[in-house]
Amino acid sequence: MVAVPAHVDVVVIGAGQAGLSVAYYLQRLGVRSGVDQVILDRGPGAGGAWQHRWEALRLGSAHRVHDLPGMRRAGITFETADRSRPARDVVGEYYGHYERFFGLDVRRPVTVAAVYDRGADLVVRTTAGEITTRVVVNATGTWGAPFVPYYPGVRDFAGRQVHTSTYRDAADFAGLRVLVVGGGTSAIGFLLELEGVAAKTFWATRRPVEYLDQGTLDLEAAVAAVDQQDAAARSGRALPSIVSGTGVPKTRRIAAAIERGVLAPRPMFDHLEREAVVWPDGSRERIDAIVWATGFRPDIRHLSPLRLHEKAGGVQVTSGAAERDPRIFFAGYGPTASTIGANRAGRTLARQVFAALGETTAPVEATPDTITAVLQVPKEPDPQDHVAQLMARFFTDA
Repeated sequence: MVAVPAHVDVVVIGAGQAGLSVAYYLQRLGVRSGVDQVILDRGPGAGGAWQHRWEALRLGSAHRVHDLPGMRRAGITFETADRSRPARDVVGEYYGHYERFFGLDVRRPVTVAAVYDRGADLVVRTTAGEITTRVVVNATGTWGAPFVPYYPGVRDFAGRQVHTSTYRDAADFAGLRVLVVGGGTSAIGFLLELEGVAAKTFWATRRPVEYLDQGTLDLEAAVAAVDQQDAAARSGRALPSIVSGTGVPKTRRIAAAIERGVLAPRPMFDHLEREAVVWPDGSRERIDAIVWATGFRPDIRHLSPLRLHEKAGGVQVTSGAAERDPRIFFAGYGPTASTIGANRAGRTLARQVFAALGETTAPVEATPDTITAVLQVPKEPDPQDHVAQLMARFFTDA
């Protein structure tokens, strides 16, 4: 059975790109992994949410994976990773090697049930026991909180229903009439995978899909979309979708699929029946299965006892910390949820966590090495340059 320490200064929840990035920079600042900090991960292996993705997904066919900080020192880089193998296997192997190389103490599988305020300390209740800590870095991402909207008849539909989080292989839908719901890259990827496997596919989107004919994201739109994420986090509103604010680049593969008629979205249906979808005009199509590519929400249910949510529906996060409890930091939340965004934000967040530890009654010891490390943590790059790189990697040709 996995053991957890009774007390550490920092608990990092989640060992995906955001959690590993913050833990790496904290260790550089002298917050020793396994002594001053511990990383908890509910997954059975390394790789964060990538270990749960479907077998057909390859690196470069959807979102690229940006290198973790210091990864080249460990002798690996995603720039030269094998694109012929399942992305989940490659990412899992690379992240596992990274954890071992830098001695990051990841305890798995450990699920965090709840985090409580106990005065001077926080209490992290897990499946392996309780941990008292001064600071929590929440890096749980969104994979554990899939979102499926409610539509009339959804509970009466007799066919198969899966979400992006439970989709495994197009072969599971061989010979079936499949409805794909959602207007993002996952929905498009599923439709392309199902072509020639399913008997027929239908595509429903809540809003028209906006394609970018230039095949790359417009910088101004990308900056605006990320700014919307940041504004929502700062005001405590529910986080909007990145894709809804940027559009979908019309890559060569997507353009060809549009030409073939594979990507032909229809407005959202009116309701579902036991074996059919009913469109707004009253027409019906028999369907056997639904793939809900309708996204995710931040996976922060374990923080409910702290009452961090605002009336607007989200958590107010300013400079990485929750406004209602500045001992709770968010990594990979809102505008930093991509691999490149989370990694770069990891530097700043680690510095803020380190400063928060120094403000408590028992600060981390300030040695010449940690002082130098703090001074050498670079400032964030120009926001537009950052967003340009982030969004350039968001979509790629398969």
